[in-house]
Amino acid sequence: MLQELFLAHPSRVGESYFVHQRLALAVCFTLLGAALAALVHAFIPALCERTASRTILALHQRITARSAQ
Repeated sequence: MLQELFLAHPSRVGESYFVHQRLALAVCFTLLGAALAALVHAFIPALCERTASRTILALHQRITARSAQ
């Protein structure tokens, strides 16, 4: 049970638990930053005009390049 919960997925993508955790947290905080930029933009459209979309595109490129390895 613990193997399936904590180790199976990281192992399937060729990573240790902690490497996978670090990458997942990096994605989390990157998305949080994009969400905050979008929130600012929602109230003040002149600010953060492309921040969220640029962040999401960069994150997508990073993830797809990683999965292609």
